[in-house]
Amino acid sequence: MKRPARRQFLHLSLRQGLRAAAVTAAAPALVIPGRALAAAPRELAMAHTHTREDIDVVYAIGPRYEPAALQQLDHFLRDHYSGDVGHIDPRLHDLLHALRTTLGPVGGAPAPFQVISGYRSPKTNAQLKATRGGGVATRSLHMAGQAIDIRLPGVPLADLRDAALALQRGGVGYYPREQFVHVDVGRVRRW
Repeated sequence: MKRPARRQFLHLSLRQGLRAAAVTAAAPALVIPGRALAAAPRELAMAHTHTREDIDVVYAIGPRYEPAALQQLDHFLRDHYSGDVGHIDPRLHDLLHALRTTLGPVGGAPAPFQVISGYRSPKTNAQLKATRGGGVATRSLHMAGQAIDIRLPGVPLADLRDAALALQRGGVGYYPREQFVHVDVGRVRRW
C-alpha cells in the first residue's frame, strides 16, 4: 500500500531531523532538527543596559547556527555582575528573532533590543535572591542561559509582552514598574 505524499514527507522530515540531531551532537556547528528553515540569515541587534556594549550579528543562516556568532552572543549576554560567561540556548536567540520579526521595524528601522539581564551565574542568582527576595527565582532559567530580560525602544512594554505571549514559546514575565519583559524558552506560562 502506497503512503500518501504528505505522510511520506512527514516521515522523511522526521528521519532527516533525527539524523540532523545526531550530527549536531557530534559536530561543532549546530543544526536545527525537524522542519528546514528558510535560507535567510537570522540576525540579532542588542544593546546591554549595564555593560553599555552593542552587538549586531548574524547568528544563523537557514538551519545552521554560526558557532563564532554564538560565542559572541554568549560573551555579550554574560553575567554583568561577575563577568562569568555561560552558554546561551540558541532557542532563546530564535525567540528574540521571532519577536523582532513579529513586531517589525520601529520608526522605519529595526531598533536593537535593550538587554537588562541575560546569563546569570548561580552565585549571582543566590546573591540577588538574598537581597531582592521574591523577584529572583531559586532555579532561574537565567542560570541555564534560557532566559533574558528585555525591552524594545519604540514598542510599548505591554505590546512586547503580548507579542511574546502570542508566540507561545516559553515563559513571559511582565514587569512594568521595572520597565522590562522577561522571556524564556522554558514551559509556556505567564506572570
